[in-house]
Amino acid sequence: MLTDSELQAIWLTVRLASIVTLILLLIGTPIAWWLARTKSCWKGPVGAVVALPLVLPPSVLGFYLLLAMGPYGPVGQLTEALGLGRLPFTFWGLVVASVFYSLPFMVQPLQSAFEGIGERPLEVAATLRASPIDAFFTVAMPLAAPGFLTAAILTFAHTVGEFGVVLMIGGNLPGVTRVASVQIYDHVEAMEYASAHRLSAVMLVFSFFVLLVLYAWRPGAKKGA
Repeated sequence: MLTDSELQAIWLTVRLASIVTLILLLIGTPIAWWLARTKSCWKGPVGAVVALPLVLPPSVLGFYLLLAMGPYGPVGQLTEALGLGRLPFTFWGLVVASVFYSLPFMVQPLQSAFEGIGERPLEVAATLRASPIDAFFTVAMPLAAPGFLTAAILTFAHTVGEFGVVLMIGGNLPGVTRVASVQIYDHVEAMEYASAHRLSAVMLVFSFFVLLVLYAWRPGAKKGA
């Protein structure tokens, strides 16, 4: 049986991943749409910035986010001026860091889905006097639905598995920033291998289930049936 602290860590992890996924659906969708449609010279640099967390060590990203959100950083000074306090070592600090770290897992699947739509459906919508916004919501989004599902699942799963960034930004505060990955680290550090194995097994089953759902629902998965 899982202990109260482990259940608390799992709940905190699920809450974090859910909030980050919802935020990135709102932020990542327009970014992905712009990257899929634009011919601007800024497409390459913006795409590189979005993909940066894929190759940047989590500790590096966490370090610079910690500086930015600290008392002398621009974000930290802004939150202090607004009366919001400091974000490091808080749950909302984890949310901000996770949004940056999981951004490519939302944007890239959506960009591929939007690019796969092609020009023809949108041109037909335009001939029916649909505005660009109408065409996006009534044509592009339904056609890109599998991409939204993939992006949401990958973002949620990636946020659940974060360690380096959340440890740098959130530390290890029970009930506040101690997510499941940090809880496992604590068990190993204390040589509580049975507890580490128990919680790791839960995360392993969860990860397998996520991938199973992803592969089962991907386009064309049932064609061979």
